[in-house]
Amino acid sequence: MASNWLKARQTKYAAYATTYILVVIAAIVAINVLADRFNKSYDATSNKRYSLSDQTAKIIKGLKQGATITYFNQSSRFRDGKDLLDQYANLSPKVKVEYIDPDKNPQAAKEAGIRNLGTAVVQIGARKEEAKSMTEEGLTGAFIRDLKSTTRTVCFVEGSGEHRLDDSDREGLSRFKDLLAKDNYETKAIDLLQKAEVPGDCTTLVVAGPTRNYVQPEVDAIKKYVEHGGRALVLMDAPLKMGRSDIADNDALASVLQSWGVTLNKDLILDLNPLGQIVGLGPQVALVTSYGSQPIVNDMKGTATGFPLSRSMEAKSTDKTTVDKLFDSSSTSLATTNLNSSAVNVNDPKNKKGPMTIAAAGTYNTGKENSQGRFVVVGSSSWLANGLINFNGNNDLALNAINWLSSDEDLISIRPKEREDRPITMTGAQLSWVRAVSQFLLPMIVVVAGIGVWLKRR
Repeated sequence: MASNWLKARQTKYAAYATTYILVVIAAIVAINVLADRFNKSYDATSNKRYSLSDQTAKIIKGLKQGATITYFNQSSRFRDGKDLLDQYANLSPKVKVEYIDPDKNPQAAKEAGIRNLGTAVVQIGARKEEAKSMTEEGLTGAFIRDLKSTTRTVCFVEGSGEHRLDDSDREGLSRFKDLLAKDNYETKAIDLLQKAEVPGDCTTLVVAGPTRNYVQPEVDAIKKYVEHGGRALVLMDAPLKMGRSDIADNDALASVLQSWGVTLNKDLILDLNPLGQIVGLGPQVALVTSYGSQPIVNDMKGTATGFPLSRSMEAKSTDKTTVDKLFDSSSTSLATTNLNSSAVNVNDPKNKKGPMTIAAAGTYNTGKENSQGRFVVVGSSSWLANGLINFNGNNDLALNAINWLSSDEDLISIRPKEREDRPITMTGAQLSWVRAVSQFLLPMIVVVAGIGVWLKRR
């Protein structure tokens, strides 16, 4: 009887069904265990909006000691920050995430100085920094402030028509100042006319497009600063002589740059690449899409930058300096020496054909160990100003230059992405076609298919 029961068809089917169910349950359990242990995701957005940036990955993976991110929120709202925090924990085993409910553990929240729910605190060693926002930018900024314990000050030279640090108009540098603050740099303006000496607390000096000639004591102060181990970003526009756009030649400062291996040409680059017009740039803005291998631009591949009123330069190493080109203008560009008129003949045989070097970076051998000077020279200054710094990769290039000059190479990368608004724009005809397909054609196909199936079964 038992033998017949075991051979019965229903028994076999029950055994098969039980086996299948157990296999499916085991597979589901295994998948969940693996998913919990190896948290992987795929970001299909065009600018990798939901992935951590290269800069964040570089900082987190380079941690030399353990770091703890403590997230303070109500227990029912821990999920608000979990997705982002898990991405940090997945980058390195040195990162640990803790969750604290201030209502259940008010003492811990009070000790951390937490005033608002949804706040994260990053601790590395004995240093603690509160994230300014629960975004990648805010959290990575807290890591940077923890890691950079020393004060780093970027000094901007003013007094000879340079772009001003606190101006919020198109030619001001207030947005760049805000970007530097996010990387934990302090900023201040200095006047070398008042005292021809770069202050000792300046980590990096910025000469942002002077329109008037520097007097010799100013030039000597900049020269002495770099040649004694200082760091300088020098932005020099084309010396135009057109109405209000009268930009001085600044021959004394140009002579110092030439002694370092960077020779500025007195010309204006015009970019005839039609791609510039597509992205809203005129021919006076040199569009750059390819870069060298120097650390400042090594991570800029595939990123566009724009440089208005650029001049070309020649870059070569000297007995005291090692100089590298950062990037050139496009092959469709030309350089004119006609700087007195806005009317430029693009067919003038005197025009120089591109590509031409726009920026270079170099080191100065001071003869002292671990005390080399560094300098970056760009033949344009307005790319750093409020009106254009948010164009594509301009802000990344600006911060990368400051990072390299300040010996903060670990910060050189592409920063967290902003939200990308990509609306779908259609013509009236396209909109009518989409409406016809969605409202009539697709439903009709379903109806016809249903009638065909009914007739066949009948």
